[in-house]
Amino acid sequence: MPDLSQTVDLLSVLADPTRVRLLALLDEELSVAELTRATDLPQSRVSNHLRKLKDARLVRDRREGSSSYYSLDLAQVDDAARSMWKLVHDGLDDAQLAQDQRRRAAALAARSSRLPWPDEVAGQMERHYSPGRTWEATTRALLGFMALGEVLDVGSGDGVNAELLAPHARRVTCLDSSERVLEAAKKRLEHVPNVSFCMGDMHALPMAEHAFDAVLLLHVLTYSLAPEEAIAEATRVLRPGGALALVTLAEHEHDTIARAYDHVNHGFEVEVLEVMMRRAGLQVEQCALSSRERRKPYFQVITAFARKPSS
Repeated sequence: MPDLSQTVDLLSVLADPTRVRLLALLDEELSVAELTRATDLPQSRVSNHLRKLKDARLVRDRREGSSSYYSLDLAQVDDAARSMWKLVHDGLDDAQLAQDQRRRAAALAARSSRLPWPDEVAGQMERHYSPGRTWEATTRALLGFMALGEVLDVGSGDGVNAELLAPHARRVTCLDSSERVLEAAKKRLEHVPNVSFCMGDMHALPMAEHAFDAVLLLHVLTYSLAPEEAIAEATRVLRPGGALALVTLAEHEHDTIARAYDHVNHGFEVEVLEVMMRRAGLQVEQCALSSRERRKPYFQVITAFARKPSS
């Protein structure tokens, strides 16, 4: 008989809906790619939960070439664990699990037809890893199409954006209110000659009017109690015809998470943000929800592009 600690550990494993979904599928041996297709979940998330199920000795894996195949392994657990899983499984009657089963059948059919990898993951490529195919690599390639002039990165942090943009800009100026953060940026970018650093407040930029061809406000407005002032300042330092790129969270109600990241507001409504930019004198080319995170609490992101009129 398992002791109290073992019982609690098993209950913890079975308390997660993703792990229950995976176990319900693994009465047949499946690869990670097939489980990803069956559950419509990111590959990284499936792999993480498979590791936990394997640690709990509920599943076993088998290597075949470059692939790993997983299956339910109730023979390795005691009678109490088998009984507990049977109790959970037999009591399930859920539309999500039924959909998983249908997608599993499609995944197994694809296996039997031996499709090439691109064909197998068609329509879900962004959910699957392949060697060298990362968002960073893709972003660096696409940046090659850009030719920027003087760029101001407001709330630049430790210089990640500046490192990406510097090869495609005449100069990038990193501005942040934290001395420690700027020191980290200087260390990161010490080998990049066309980046400069400035400590300052986004609401009162220490720069002259018409100094920049582009201004970035990337994930900084959630740190502002006066976002309209920050947008007005970004507009002031833009040259006529210059562009503003803005990314921020859509309005949400997750106060605990906001406080954990020192946010002073809970994001914005698209319409309100667009009005702020227009009031600052910008011509708004785009202001819309651009993405939704796949993990709870499913934060949404607003992306906006605007331009200062040429005259």
